[in-house]
Amino acid sequence: MPKAATKPPRKRFGQHFLTDRGVLARLLDCLALRPDDQVLEIGPGRGALTREIYGAVKRCAAIEIDRDLAAALRAEFPGMEIINADVLAYDFGKLQNARPWRIVGNLPYNISSPLLFQLLDLTSDTGDVPFFQDTHFMLQREMAARLAARPGSKAWGRLSVAAQSRCAVEALFDVAPESFAPPPKVFSTLVRLSPQLQRRRAPPQLDAVLRLAFSARRKRLANALKDLDIDWNAVDVDAAARPEQLTVSDFVKIADAVHGGNRGHLRHR
Repeated sequence: MPKAATKPPRKRFGQHFLTDRGVLARLLDCLALRPDDQVLEIGPGRGALTREIYGAVKRCAAIEIDRDLAAALRAEFPGMEIINADVLAYDFGKLQNARPWRIVGNLPYNISSPLLFQLLDLTSDTGDVPFFQDTHFMLQREMAARLAARPGSKAWGRLSVAAQSRCAVEALFDVAPESFAPPPKVFSTLVRLSPQLQRRRAPPQLDAVLRLAFSARRKRLANALKDLDIDWNAVDVDAAARPEQLTVSDFVKIADAVHGGNRGHLRHR
């Protein structure tokens, strides 16, 4: 096997390789792979999970930022599409086809949030086939709590609403630091996101509403969203409530009521 497969992790990439075979088995049980699946692995690293996927599904691909690891993966898994790229800068449109992907990855904590927002945007396309069928990501436990949070909790925020407005969110199980090499300083959680057809086409103004609302989460809603042109008389939401008290449905109603259509118009002061 190429030396790169056992090379030490590069700190700048935030790599923590999964080494616990028991955790890997639980992850595979959650995936429940089928022969006709298409699997996209993000950050395969040394290939612990890749070895279980390769040859077990119809098509598999991987995006790996470390060029040495990418080279080792190409050597070990001939015929597999190994993309040496920064996933945050990658054009997922290059992978779009007639079948949705199943996406899996042990994500570096420093890219988790922007990558999740990037993938959530892909669920709002206008096609009948979503880009991904589901995702299974190993995330920092605190971020997993934010994804699965409920209204009124401290963890409830922009990421919670953005995810739950488009997907069913399931926190599956926690993973201790010693399951990785090197061990991170925090616990991790495996989280599943499954796009819901009835939720996929989120209002175009939703992100603008969430950004403003949760940047002033202690303010009254009308004050937090004062820069958006909203007719509050036409919205069945209490304008005096705080953003942290609202449900996903409430935020969708507000986004639908923002004047200016798809342009994201902000009222000039």
